Amino acid sequence: MALWIQAQQLQGDALLQMQSLYGQHFPIEVRHYLAQWLEAQPWDAIDLENQQEEFKAKRLLDGLIQELQKKAEHQMGEDGFLLKIKLGHYATQLKSSYDPCPLELVRCVKHILYTEQRLVQEASNASSPGSGPVDGTPQKYQQINQTFEELRVMTQDTENDLRKLQHSQEYFIIQYQESLRIQAQLSSLASIPPAERVQRESGLQSRKSTLEVWLTREANTLQKYRQELAEKHQRTLALLRKQQTVIIDDELIQWKRRQQLAGNGGPSEGGLDILQAWCEKLADMIWQNRQQIRRVEHLTQQLPIPGPTEELLTELNGIVTDIISALVTSTFIIEKQPPQVLKTQTKFSATVRLLVGGKLNVHMNPPQVKATIISEQQAKALLKNENTRNDSSGEILNNNCVMEYHQTTGTLSAHFRTMSLKRIKRSDRRGAESVTEEKFTVLFESQFSVGGNELVFHVKTLSLPVVVIVHGSQDNNATATVLWDNAFSEPGRVPFVVPDKVLWPQLCEALNMKYKSEVQSDRGLSEDNLVFLAQKAFSSSSNNPEDYCNMTISWSQFNRESLPGRNFTFWQWFDGVIELMKKHLKSHWNDGAILGFLNKQQAQDMLMSKPNGTFLLRFSDSEIGGITIAWVAENPNKAERMVWNLMPFTTKDFSIRSLADRISDLNHLLFLYPNQPKEEVFSRYCTPPNSKAVGDGYVKPEIKQVVKVENDPMLDTEGEFDLEETMDMARQVEEFLRQPMETQWSGQHSCIK
Repeated sequence: MALWIQAQQLQGDALLQMQSLYGQHFPIEVRHYLAQWLEAQPWDAIDLENQQEEFKAKRLLDGLIQELQKKAEHQMGEDGFLLKIKLGHYATQLKSSYDPCPLELVRCVKHILYTEQRLVQEASNASSPGSGPVDGTPQKYQQINQTFEELRVMTQDTENDLRKLQHSQEYFIIQYQESLRIQAQLSSLASIPPAERVQRESGLQSRKSTLEVWLTREANTLQKYRQELAEKHQRTLALLRKQQTVIIDDELIQWKRRQQLAGNGGPSEGGLDILQAWCEKLADMIWQNRQQIRRVEHLTQQLPIPGPTEELLTELNGIVTDIISALVTSTFIIEKQPPQVLKTQTKFSATVRLLVGGKLNVHMNPPQVKATIISEQQAKALLKNENTRNDSSGEILNNNCVMEYHQTTGTLSAHFRTMSLKRIKRSDRRGAESVTEEKFTVLFESQFSVGGNELVFHVKTLSLPVVVIVHGSQDNNATATVLWDNAFSEPGRVPFVVPDKVLWPQLCEALNMKYKSEVQSDRGLSEDNLVFLAQKAFSSSSNNPEDYCNMTISWSQFNRESLPGRNFTFWQWFDGVIELMKKHLKSHWNDGAILGFLNKQQAQDMLMSKPNGTFLLRFSDSEIGGITIAWVAENPNKAERMVWNLMPFTTKDFSIRSLADRISDLNHLLFLYPNQPKEEVFSRYCTPPNSKAVGDGYVKPEIKQVVKVENDPMLDTEGEFDLEETMDMARQVEEFLRQPMETQWSGQHSCIK
């Protein structure tokens, strides 16, 4: 069912929330008449923090205007005339509003669609309490919303009690003043005749006695009201603190964990709209209770009555201030993390957000946020509240930004778009630690006040660990540090402690996540692939996955010690595979054409049972980012069959000629293992033949893959071919063919085959 159809079926508070999404910034009529078009557009594909995406947003804006104009033109009849005028007006209005800033339109529509989806999901959960989560929404959300309703009722109850107390106290004060007036009248009786004085004194004394009895009883009642109200506030604050713990210490921490895993290629951490809605509700409830407690304090000061209430109110005031301080400081978060591998002298961006900023009206005096890069040791000292004397470990350019309030989404955030790390100051390294194992973090801090400077907050938040590099050659090892940290760090850790050893299945999960993300494939690493990787990591020959379940792998085995007989580490080899796949072989992996994770012996065992000309593709054991073709054929020097292996191809080779073209060139390759004709698998990726036409005095060069088997000097004793010699010849041919025609044929004639 379309989202808009479901949204129109909302009821009660959910319907009011949905309706409040619309206004002059985006009329509800536009949502209604363009519902199908709006829901079909790729709003989520646009990165709001990337100004270069503005042209995509402009295209969506233009499309929206065109759809509105088209809808207006098709309106007929008397009612259609009015709608035609209205839709035309909306088209003009939206173009005027968003033409200068089309990304704001995207922000607005994304917020509307996301909120509608949340409201529909919550309504669906509420109507089906026994069913499972709808669209992945946890049942816990229902419990959170129920607690908010309970808090709303409790807060309204204390508000009613407070008004009752206030009215009772006002009446008490009136009666107390009446008592003082009677006392003044009694004092003035001395000046009147005795007979009259006795008569009037008797009446005044009687009224005074009655009133004093009432005042004494009422004072006890007021004290009881105050005590009961304070105890109710105690219960409300306890539930508020519990609810805040669930939202901040559970849900927000989980969001941050998902954000960290997204750095390893995990699924997106998801939007912050639900969390912001919850945090704003918390802020609203806390502030209401704080104001109630302050009003009770004022009443107590206005009419002091001895008892335990004053001490209890002081305690409550401290608790509510602590709660709101924890909420504000915890909801100052990094919505978009800076890159975790950070190269000096390179621009980067980040976004910080205050989830309760709109609710607390912080934007009325927009705070400024400052970004500083600090070391691991400085981060530890900061979290211990030790004096760091504002030390930094480098200099970031364009590191100050004012928080902006977006009316359409109610978000308060600061977008750092053009930061650059000018220099870095490194600490002394420990033992075998390299510069690519040293972790830094970007500290974001700000200061603002709420409630008319009633409360002042100094807020800080740390980015995920950052590894600083100065050259692209360091990227590989820096990525390993980041991957290990993202995968195995625990919430609440001391910066930036990670285990030195982890279980092999844990690493498998991280490697699979990274591989699928980088190669952009739903086809991850199979159990056989992971066994192959385990054999490589542990120098083992076991083919049984169970043998590796309880084995641990250390950081040194992962990316500090070279693999046996090689000059590269396990991670460097695996990362080379990822780079090769995502740059050149993604489609072939998705098609299942590349087995990849096989050693030479496994390939031989698989191919020897197949007909001649059967081949497979496996990753090179000896070269980073290499892939080789293994095939079975007759040995021309002996009367037997054997498996041949080409020297590995790398990214450099595929930038000259693609894998599909190379396989097409080699006529002795007939079937992709186990039995697919190669044309079925690779022909659609082959480059069309060059035209024979000659233009501008140039002939287009053509390179073909050639392998000679019979008596070939390039054949090594293990059945491998060295293609360097043939590729050198191919490059010479390419250079020759690039020369103008008259130059080509002015010298010695050559025949190139």
